[in-house]
Amino acid sequence: MKAWILAAALLISGASMAQKKKNWDNYLPMSTIGIGVGFQEFDGLNNRIANFPQYRDLRDYTAVLQLGWMKERNRVISMSNITLGSSMSGDRNRQSSTTRFAGIGADFGYDLLKQDRVMLYPIAGIGYEWYQAKFYRDNSNVNFNDVLTSPIVQTGISPVAFNNSFFNYKLGMGLNLFAPKEKGASVGLQAAYIGSFQDREWRGKSNQDLANAPEDRLGRFQISLVLTKAPMWYGKKGR
Repeated sequence: MKAWILAAALLISGASMAQKKKNWDNYLPMSTIGIGVGFQEFDGLNNRIANFPQYRDLRDYTAVLQLGWMKERNRVISMSNITLGSSMSGDRNRQSSTTRFAGIGADFGYDLLKQDRVMLYPIAGIGYEWYQAKFYRDNSNVNFNDVLTSPIVQTGISPVAFNNSFFNYKLGMGLNLFAPKEKGASVGLQAAYIGSFQDREWRGKSNQDLANAPEDRLGRFQISLVLTKAPMWYGKKGR
């Protein structure tokens, strides 16, 4: 519960502290959408899974989607994001594994350039992310009728899931190129490292503590294509 309250506070504070350049005063922030890829290795969990050949280890990359907003004033940039990610390894219908995560965060930056059409800025931020790693066995030899009649077989073919969560920090760089005739519209790139403050033990499917559980630390490098769009009432003027 404390984690959810803190995460919500991060998002609200990021929005309330957001500001713009004087050309965008008194307007809502620009909406943003980012599509990219993240690279993350969970060595502790993968090393443990390697001892059980019926399971497939996790991939070290995930597809990433970001939704949020951005604001700027006097070259100071503030952003808030909701981040979703997913990966899949192996045969989806047989032996496979997947990683899914959701996160929330507030980021700040500073525009290093004084140009109207280009924005180059370092990024620093904090956030919180929730992870689930799920492992599917090859059940293609299990008889369909046995699944219908035996609770033991039904339980035996269920995937195994582990959960984790991390407070994190973010360090990176961003570049935005603004459209000449539409205020607030831009296309850009963001590259960042997202790391956790400590190692965390993996927990059971319902977040139970487990004895002798492997530990991992968040350490994801991420690159995303980011699009921004101002509200419709910004008008068709330049940045």
